Amino acid sequence: MGVSSPAMQQNYTIPASTAMSPPTVDPAADSPLIAGGKLKDRHIAMIALGGAIGAGLFVGSSAAIHDAGPAVFATYVVTGLMVVIVMRMLGEMLLFRPGIGTFVDCIRTAHGPGAGFLAGWLYWLFWVVTIGAEAIGGAIILNGWSGLPVWMLAPLLIVAVNIVNAVSVDLFGECEFWLSFIKVSCIIAFAALGAAALLHLVGPKISPLANIMAGNGPMPNGLAAVVATIPTVLFSMIGSEAATVAAAESENARENLGKVTRRIGLRLTLFCLVSVGVILCLVPWTSIVPGHSPFVTVMQALGIPGASMALQIVVFSAVLSCLNSSIYITSRTLYGLAEKGDAPDAFRHLSRHAVPQRAVLASSLIGLFVAFCSILSPGVIFAFFISATGAVILVVYGLIVSAHWAMRGEQPDDPVFTLPLGRGLNMLMLGGMAMVMLAMLIQPDQRGTVLSSIGSVAVLSLIYAMKRRTGQSSGRRTGA
Repeated sequence: MGVSSPAMQQNYTIPASTAMSPPTVDPAADSPLIAGGKLKDRHIAMIALGGAIGAGLFVGSSAAIHDAGPAVFATYVVTGLMVVIVMRMLGEMLLFRPGIGTFVDCIRTAHGPGAGFLAGWLYWLFWVVTIGAEAIGGAIILNGWSGLPVWMLAPLLIVAVNIVNAVSVDLFGECEFWLSFIKVSCIIAFAALGAAALLHLVGPKISPLANIMAGNGPMPNGLAAVVATIPTVLFSMIGSEAATVAAAESENARENLGKVTRRIGLRLTLFCLVSVGVILCLVPWTSIVPGHSPFVTVMQALGIPGASMALQIVVFSAVLSCLNSSIYITSRTLYGLAEKGDAPDAFRHLSRHAVPQRAVLASSLIGLFVAFCSILSPGVIFAFFISATGAVILVVYGLIVSAHWAMRGEQPDDPVFTLPLGRGLNMLMLGGMAMVMLAMLIQPDQRGTVLSSIGSVAVLSLIYAMKRRTGQSSGRRTGA
């Protein structure tokens, strides 16, 4: 959803196994993940793109530009390439096993129930903490407009978005469509404005070369600083894989799953590169202030009236979009875990509109608890939640890549596998993700996030081992 990096969330910067044989999958299956799912094609197209574009780009990019200088453009290229490849791998797996479902199902099929349990719960934990963080971000914006206290506004936001998700998937899809439309339209308009400025049609005369060479050149703080910004940029582009959850609940599930995985990564990367490229060309990178939207900086430099308020509205829509999608994702992930026996059976319950309302309510309540923790104990409990989930998404991405490696190994000559370098590409991707982890470990402010996230993986692995042992013991007693 394009969330801000863990460090930014903590500072309240406004968005910001045990193997088993693969299960039998019906190749003709083309039904929604949840019977009665009615997301339309236009919903999926906008959710897929807008869902991955959030405050991490509109605000979080300022920190990356400030730290790495113009060379941050290369960081966006490399990170975007990683996202494109991960999504293409997902697409190939879904073609290899038609009707399999979401990316968690791909992991479960390739690596067994233990990996599915781990991936599902890690993903749920990541986004349920995001619910609380985004609610606080939205409340801070509303506080500036209304003067009402943040502790009152954050719960109201969660309740409002909870109602949207609990009523019907159609309502969720429509709301998310228009929220995403605002974000996408903003980027397109920003790119058009940038092109006009570079052609000297609006604003003062711009010298892109002078802006890029400001300070100490395009790489003022060295290569290490560029590498260190990879986690920040990656967290701003996270969320593409969530589109597979929505696509699986659409009218044309299998077709939409294929489209989403083929196109979303490239489109997301293009939008980010165009936005950052325009920023770097139109203003000196030294004028970018961390935590302050570089989009506002550019529009103020061009003399666009009302730039600050316009971007506040866009950022607020981005926060609402992320909050809306987070509740949707967590509820469907929790429902999927319950379907596999990895979560309480109560979360399998569907309303007459085919909405897992108990899962929606449970995820919203946990998100509300996280939001209150950010108010009552920002430096201890909330900081722990952010640290314990901040890097788990990298583990999930690693499981996606390794699942593709396993499936490609079954039939390496299958024509659905079109990515180059064979399974060597998977090794390169896993190595790249390990480098991101290493880059986070090197940075003192992110080291705790990596270590705490590793702890989360260990705890969930232990819970699964205990669950499996309990299940085996119950089975032996029943057999006796």
